[in-house]
Amino acid sequence: MEIILLEKIANLGNLGDKVVVKPGYGRNFLIPKGKAVRASAEKLAEFEQRRAELEQKAAASFAAAQARAEALSKLNVTIVQKAGEEGRLYGSVGVKDIADAVTAAGVELNRNEVRLPTGPIRHTGDYEVKLHIHADLDAVVAVKIVGQ
Repeated sequence: MEIILLEKIANLGNLGDKVVVKPGYGRNFLIPKGKAVRASAEKLAEFEQRRAELEQKAAASFAAAQARAEALSKLNVTIVQKAGEEGRLYGSVGVKDIADAVTAAGVELNRNEVRLPTGPIRHTGDYEVKLHIHADLDAVVAVKIVGQ
């Protein structure tokens, strides 16, 4: 299935690129979410008329993401969990816990923006958590896990 991207998609392409994707991905995700349209001559002409508007929207989105990333990098978040004597947590701290703590600290954060490549945190200590704010932008927030 050939589609025209209406925004930058990681590992797929940039705004305005004509790419070939699997039909299910295009039909069930990209097109309903407004991230792409089917490639045809009339859709291509319509896209070229809207290109400036879409580029301006993408630039505004990136500027807002930069402002959020700057605010997030200044945060120091503390999460209190029950822990044993050696610092091992009873349970773990996952992406939802981190997103809720950051949101409570004053900056809106969705749980799908938090990246924990090694899985949930299971020990007390200081951690630098990577956040995927925008397709072109990542941020880091300092998280301190304190035992209770």
